Amino acid sequence: MAAKKRTIGIVLFDGAEELDWVGPFEVFTMAREASGENGSASGLEVVLVSETGGIVKGAKGLRNEVDHAFADAPPFDVVLIPGGIGTRTERKNPVMLDFLRKQAERAEWVTSVCTGSIILDAAGLTEGKKITTHWGYLPTLREDAAGRSEVLEKVRYVRDGNLLTAAGVSAGIDSALWLVGELYGVPQARITQKMMEYDPAPPYAAEV
Repeated sequence: MAAKKRTIGIVLFDGAEELDWVGPFEVFTMAREASGENGSASGLEVVLVSETGGIVKGAKGLRNEVDHAFADAPPFDVVLIPGGIGTRTERKNPVMLDFLRKQAERAEWVTSVCTGSIILDAAGLTEGKKITTHWGYLPTLREDAAGRSEVLEKVRYVRDGNLLTAAGVSAGIDSALWLVGELYGVPQARITQKMMEYDPAPPYAAEV
């Protein structure tokens, strides 16, 4: 039986935090690689999109060329939007918000990393859901989403229905691995994690 085709769309913009999306990109593409030619995740495709296509510049200056503009983007089975300083602008961008709403209508999963959740909130995609974001932005998100969503703290990621929101930066890797397990089974997620040598052991304990 042929593997199910899935398209994961990572939505970029100027000022997106690089590891917020590069981490999940590595997870999803490694899951495909770990599947071989006929494995469960072999039909997975990961594409980068932005409003106008071309080059986007990340929050730390990394430049990336995307695969599609919004106008010619395929339908996504999984939507992922990262955080970064650019979210402050994109949360007020009607073109971005409309694109996310339309993609979310058919997507299996709608996901964010870090402050990407404030864009999902602005698009009305977190209504009645539990969500999270970077610890430094929790008070603002609580204020913005008051009466619409419950904002959780001290969690790496939150799943509520088909909505998956992750806290800052590296938490996006955790949430992406969890999602691989949901889509393709825990064994596939485990081998993906092993191939990435993802076994975090930071040299210093963060004090927050």
